[in-house]
Amino acid sequence: MGKGENSAVNGTVHDEVIMEEGRDQESIAYEKSSDPRDYTGMLSVQFAQKITAEILGTYFMVFAGCSSVTINQRTGVITFPGICIVWGLVVMVMVYSVGHISGAHFNPAVSIAFATCRRFPWKEVPAYIVAQLLGSVLACGTALLLFRHKGEPFHGTLPTGTDVQSVVVEFIISFYLMFVISGVATDSRAIGELAGLAVGFTVLLNVFIAGSISGASMNPARSLGSAIVQHEYRSIWVYIVGPTCGTVAGAWAYNLIRFTNKPLREITKSTSFLKSFRERNNS
Repeated sequence: MGKGENSAVNGTVHDEVIMEEGRDQESIAYEKSSDPRDYTGMLSVQFAQKITAEILGTYFMVFAGCSSVTINQRTGVITFPGICIVWGLVVMVMVYSVGHISGAHFNPAVSIAFATCRRFPWKEVPAYIVAQLLGSVLACGTALLLFRHKGEPFHGTLPTGTDVQSVVVEFIISFYLMFVISGVATDSRAIGELAGLAVGFTVLLNVFIAGSISGASMNPARSLGSAIVQHEYRSIWVYIVGPTCGTVAGAWAYNLIRFTNKPLREITKSTSFLKSFRERNNS
């Protein structure tokens, strides 16, 4: 889960790209920072801080959410609305805690979606995904150690209906989440201070809507973490395909309605990651 709120603190060209990509100068800055052959920035202290923030942010998000589910299954004191509130609150809290450091993705699908729209460097995506998976695995392992007793059922995301129903609902809620993230975190006209609140409430609503159908993952790292720790991979493809496709579609949908004075062909030229990829390969 995740979440794509991006902000700049050090005034570097790369951080400007991550903060408010709705501005023309940041599109130019992205071109300067996204050369896949330039890995010097990935060896910096600043990049290590971003990766650490993603690990910790994902850890606390998944730990709080999964622990609330486990405790409720044992005691029933949290209730389903309580679980929804926990997920929404922890996402909001972590966005405000480390969003200014790493962008607070906490979700491989969000990182990929931003990269496809050229709002996040492709060269940093693998490291972000590894960090998010590591944080999720550690969180699920901790929750399993502290709260689960022998013989209790699997505490992960599994469809309650068919796989098709679950992948469709995961696509829809992930689309919704990424559409909101794109609006509050990448548009310079939005009120950036409310980004964490908007994203947290979106997660809360999505869990209410889809929790009884698919578990409302919206996050491949969250589902893979529990699957790896508990060696349970049933229907795992649902939680990889649905959220990834949904977030990419949501990010591009917002790009289509983002206000601009540019002609359509110029927008297409500046946002087509496939075209830029081909141009780099031909150069």
